[in-house]
Amino acid sequence: MDARQIIAKVRSARSLDHAEIDWFAKGLASGLVTDAQAGAFAMAVCLNGLGEPGRVALTEAMRDTGGHLDWTLDGPVVDKHSTGGVGDCTSLVLAPALAACGAYVPMISGRGLGHTGGTLDKLEAIPGLRTDLNAERFRAAVETVGCAIVGASGDIAPADRRLYAIRDVTATVDSIDLITASILSKKLAAGARALVLDVKIGSGAILPDPTEAEALARALTETANGAGCACRALLTDMNQPLATSLGNALEMQEVMTCLSDGRADGRLFKLSCALGGELLHMGGLADTPREGASRMAARIAEGYAATRFGKMVAAMGGPVDFIDNWANRLPAAPVVIDAAADRAGIVDAIDGAALGRLVVDLGGGRRVETDRVDPSVGLSAVVSLGTHVEPGARLARIHAADRHDAEAAVGAVRAAISVSEDFDRAPELIHGRIA
Repeated sequence: MDARQIIAKVRSARSLDHAEIDWFAKGLASGLVTDAQAGAFAMAVCLNGLGEPGRVALTEAMRDTGGHLDWTLDGPVVDKHSTGGVGDCTSLVLAPALAACGAYVPMISGRGLGHTGGTLDKLEAIPGLRTDLNAERFRAAVETVGCAIVGASGDIAPADRRLYAIRDVTATVDSIDLITASILSKKLAAGARALVLDVKIGSGAILPDPTEAEALARALTETANGAGCACRALLTDMNQPLATSLGNALEMQEVMTCLSDGRADGRLFKLSCALGGELLHMGGLADTPREGASRMAARIAEGYAATRFGKMVAAMGGPVDFIDNWANRLPAAPVVIDAAADRAGIVDAIDGAALGRLVVDLGGGRRVETDRVDPSVGLSAVVSLGTHVEPGARLARIHAADRHDAEAAVGAVRAAISVSEDFDRAPELIHGRIA
């Protein structure tokens, strides 16, 4: 076969057969397909789609480019995936809390994609921690700790690892077919038997439109269930950052604060418990999702989730005393200034995508694959929707590598956070559920 012919078919909105999709996926994994051809394929799919049969075929083909993990454990093997947002560090709270409840979580995650942050980048803000574990170390960590969060290695869905990086730098992130195949190829290869999806809606989401987000949720759940993995999706709000910080080390601070004091009023805490409740129910560890959410909250409040997180960090090469000394272990930016409101009013809108791009501009994300990420930069103390501010009140705190970058970011923060005289109320955190 010829990559050019396959790309031309997708460009012309003609359907690919299974053999063509399988060949292209193997070519991504082997390197036979070039970066230019991979980018052209991604753009053609983004513009014209593959159709439902093609989406399923691409998912299965990318899954089968690597090995499959099979688990024999004394609890359910579960997993979660978010479609991407800003200030979304849920996986880092969810995985250890699930492990503390008796589930096993072999989570394969990704890096920052477009304006959205990546779980791997956040974890790697911890000194010494490695997310590129081989299959043996990954398995050992899951079996002994109950959870591990790693990148897609050469053993797991290598075609996706290649295409994922190319999508990030070719403006082809927001394709339902590519998102579905990317997420599920890894999750199915990692051996999860139950999967919950956090599908974001709103200004900070990859798919801000509710109709498109719901279509993605249905595509994901139908494809996963059809492949034998029990799957549900929650449609959740991303019209404001989930946590009050954006940036790798800053979001790790939010995670540790959540695990340390279990602030039940926080959006990060609430969503982590809701997603975990669904998984505990699907895994047979709770009679209802509500009961599962209560168990999650209890394990966080009692400190068991934090203990599991500390063990996971150590198993992945990080400091063995991280739980006790995390505030001193995480990197800090040399310049910290506030972006202040220039008028009085109520925060009535937050452009999450703009804030995410600002973090990338500060050095906290990638414009091209080879960019080095600065884990210390970003935003903290971001105001919430409905907050009343006076002139000079802080809208967000900017953490930057130098004074010039910090001062340049002030205008971007003000442009992304709208202040007016009228505001109704913030959207509900959870918009709906699809099973």
